[in-house]
Amino acid sequence: MTSTDHTLSTLTETSVRSIHLMANGSLADLAEVIHPRAQNREAIAEPPATRGQGPAALHATARWLRDAFTDLAWEIHDTSAEGDLVVVHATMTGRQVGTFVAYGPDGAPTQAFPATGKQFAVTQSHWFRMADGKVIEHWANRDDNGMAMQLGWIPPTPAYLFRMRRALRRARRAHRRSARTPRSTR
Repeated sequence: MTSTDHTLSTLTETSVRSIHLMANGSLADLAEVIHPRAQNREAIAEPPATRGQGPAALHATARWLRDAFTDLAWEIHDTSAEGDLVVVHATMTGRQVGTFVAYGPDGAPTQAFPATGKQFAVTQSHWFRMADGKVIEHWANRDDNGMAMQLGWIPPTPAYLFRMRRALRRARRAHRRSARTPRSTR
């Protein structure tokens, strides 16, 4: 095995580990695989805390997912690496136990999907740019429509539409309260 092969193998292992840590990893665990300047391109629809750089931002993404879903797991099907790019094809599984909130570019909640208790399994591809042996950039292609159908978000029943509206009001109130709270007391 050449040193390049070993490097690609190590980068692939690091990328796969970063995915698995989203289910139950700590901030310290993520710091081992996430570069201090790491960017998550998917954070545009995530809570404001996820939009920064480095392990803390990715840990905020993990907490956001864990608040909505339990039994999170990723089954890795295939990987590919070339240069500083690693691609991972996986299936994400879990069960919705909390409200899943999506956010707009301004960081305010735009949609809220109350817990259904249903399970889901959706395919995803995750793309990682690596630097210094760690993830410095992440983006993904996900089957969000398939997940929404499995969880009963679409097509919504009239009762679920009412629950969504109520959950969005709560999320927006919480967002406004947190925006008024000085950072030093958070």
